[in-house]
Amino acid sequence: MSLIEYKGFGGVRLSADLLGDDNDPAVLLIPDPAQGRAALRDVADALVLSGRRVVNLDLRESPADDARPDTLVAHVEDVRLVLAQMGSRPMVVAARRGGWIAARALAPDGAHLAAGLVLIDMPMNEDALAAEMAGRLVVPTLVVRGGFAAAHCSAATDAFDAALPLGESITIEEYDGTPDADRIEALLGQLLEFLERRQPREAMEFQAGSDPRTLRDAMGCFATGVTIVTALDPAGAPVGLTANSFTSVSLDPPLLLVCIANSGGTAPMLREAAHFGVNVLQIGQQPASNRFATRGEDRFANLPWAPGQTGVPLLGSSLVSFECEREAVHEAGDHYILVGRVVRAQFEPHRDPLLYFRGKYRRLHFA
Repeated sequence: MSLIEYKGFGGVRLSADLLGDDNDPAVLLIPDPAQGRAALRDVADALVLSGRRVVNLDLRESPADDARPDTLVAHVEDVRLVLAQMGSRPMVVAARRGGWIAARALAPDGAHLAAGLVLIDMPMNEDALAAEMAGRLVVPTLVVRGGFAAAHCSAATDAFDAALPLGESITIEEYDGTPDADRIEALLGQLLEFLERRQPREAMEFQAGSDPRTLRDAMGCFATGVTIVTALDPAGAPVGLTANSFTSVSLDPPLLLVCIANSGGTAPMLREAAHFGVNVLQIGQQPASNRFATRGEDRFANLPWAPGQTGVPLLGSSLVSFECEREAVHEAGDHYILVGRVVRAQFEPHRDPLLYFRGKYRRLHFA
């Protein structure tokens, strides 16, 4: 076991025990802030014995009686930052008030940060709030009640369970005189069974008919650059979206392609545009990538851009900007393939590219 530190919200340093082999699947343990990582040490040791790499995190302190979710903003940001600093998407296991923190941290985009979530003895006291939180969780979730103490079920717990889109719940039964050791053993059994189903130690496999998230994870192992595809709508207003399925097709004639999701808000306009631009992003354009991937944003507001030779909007400071005539459109399942004939390209080769790998932005490192 070694002690490591993560950078939390506002620059706060967060300590954690690091246990297990670096090559094993990762698990992030999040204790109740009032208890600290010592409360989950037995769980951490058992996970290591089962072939897991464990990060047992200490959260910043907070009053033991402060269980209101709206007071836990700093904790939530701490967890998101820690997950962003980990080298892979771990399974998150959170206990008591740590469960509220983890659930808020992973809703609604948690699939990019974690492989799944286990909530042990998470307190609940508001039906509507519990259901709203559960409905936003899009990662596989196991809810365990009675893990450390007798379970207390309520309308709020029922509402939470019913609203989970990818969840399951269990209650560890209590018998007269049940020793704490037996309760912990039952908890660990349920936890390990869930991990083996959702985060197996062997290589993951996708077959036709499997969960499409597994295929997405497999595709995410191919590192790519990031682009913003732009055009003008029929009224002459600029439109665009973020895409990383982009490649060169041919030098003679000069062709490239980009895959556009049919569900994208600007997908119909890009499909019909006679000309479009592909802006390959550099490391300083991560905020632009996020903006063009988010619905409801005024994507071009306060963003430097100018019309190119063909009139399409080109983003300033891009690594490369290609202007293209539409060559062909091919249907491809839930996407379409937009093939463009390059009529002009501007590039600045001394900038570093913005990279994307396994659901996270990455930075280029030179050997």
